[in-house]
Amino acid sequence: MSISLYDATVPVFVRGFRVLSDLLTKAEAQADASVLIDARLAPDMLSLAGQIQRASDTAKFAVARVGEVQPPSFEDNETSFADLRKRIDATVAWIESVDRAAIDAGESRTITRKFKDKEYNFSAQEYLLTFGIPNFFFHVTTAYDILRHNGVAVGKLDYLGFAG
Repeated sequence: MSISLYDATVPVFVRGFRVLSDLLTKAEAQADASVLIDARLAPDMLSLAGQIQRASDTAKFAVARVGEVQPPSFEDNETSFADLRKRIDATVAWIESVDRAAIDAGESRTITRKFKDKEYNFSAQEYLLTFGIPNFFFHVTTAYDILRHNGVAVGKLDYLGFAG
């Protein structure tokens, strides 16, 4: 079975953002948003807002790099759940606006990324499957973990998007 780069990214990212948005809705109903926005799991980790910002950046830059399109720039200035939902919605709208053909045409592209002092070259598929998508879900999972750690009553089905 073969899957297109578009199908491996856009619907996956959009679904992840819908889950994040639903988690924020549940958190807002149960907890003090002003505390949660800046909550983090460890002092050297990003806050809840930072996790959502990085999920946004990871998804938009993955799509942009593979599709060779210019992503939007966001300021990372979200201070409320409403701001975070706006960021999620803007990211989803942009990702969904990218032409399927541009993303699928990226299959033959080489994506070069530098981490620390080392440069890595990936095929577009390798980049998405071994870096872009796992990195996106790292931030989605960490956002979930921050909420859960701070007493928000969410569970595995919420994370998977089947809680209702």
